[in-house]
Amino acid sequence: MNSSSPKTFLVCHGAWSAGWAWKKMHPLMAAAGHRLVTPTYTGLGERAHLANPSIDLETHIEDVLNVIKYEDLRDIVLVGHSYGGMVATGVADRARDRVVKLIYVDAFVPEDGQSLFDLNKVAVQKRADSGDGWRVPPNPTPPDTSPADQEWLSTRRVHMPIKCFETALKLQGGALTLPRSYIYATRITPQDTFGPFARQAKGDPAWGYHEIDASHSPNVTAPEALMTLLTKIAAEPAR
Repeated sequence: MNSSSPKTFLVCHGAWSAGWAWKKMHPLMAAAGHRLVTPTYTGLGERAHLANPSIDLETHIEDVLNVIKYEDLRDIVLVGHSYGGMVATGVADRARDRVVKLIYVDAFVPEDGQSLFDLNKVAVQKRADSGDGWRVPPNPTPPDTSPADQEWLSTRRVHMPIKCFETALKLQGGALTLPRSYIYATRITPQDTFGPFARQAKGDPAWGYHEIDASHSPNVTAPEALMTLLTKIAAEPAR
């Protein structure tokens, strides 16, 4: 992929969220000549009416794979945010001929056979216990989120099917060897959920590592800074 050519960025969004949460990024990407594709998983966002107890991680991986298939996406820069790191890892595994780079934005980085509960059960289980048995209520937004953005987010975020967190990732093609980068949001929450993944990436020469002065959802609170990082990483030569 030519470093100066337009890129196709495909987003695997976070839990409770949807493609709409990347609204601020679309004009920035378009102005730079890039394409940003932000599909919504089954049961969330504008597809909330499809929510049911059977939805799991596999459903969401298939959602994104079908976007790749039917939109005929190629040379993809795949972006996984938060829970979307689980989805993006599964998508990259099954679409290795379509994905050229994989970028985790403050995201979970699972290994084969791991579920999100394996990586962060305590925090998520606490939220799950306040749900209705098959759905998990949203986490609160970070304190540096503006009042306008808090209102925008809170009226659109919906409960998450718990099976998405319970399902183990099953890699079909062995270990991933795609060029990978990690963006760590340094305005961390007290539990620092994503610090372990960031430190692992930082210490691994096979990974690119970057930090952003933002809280957990820079696509909402720091879109320009995230845009700069994503395009910089996409233009870097493969490691």
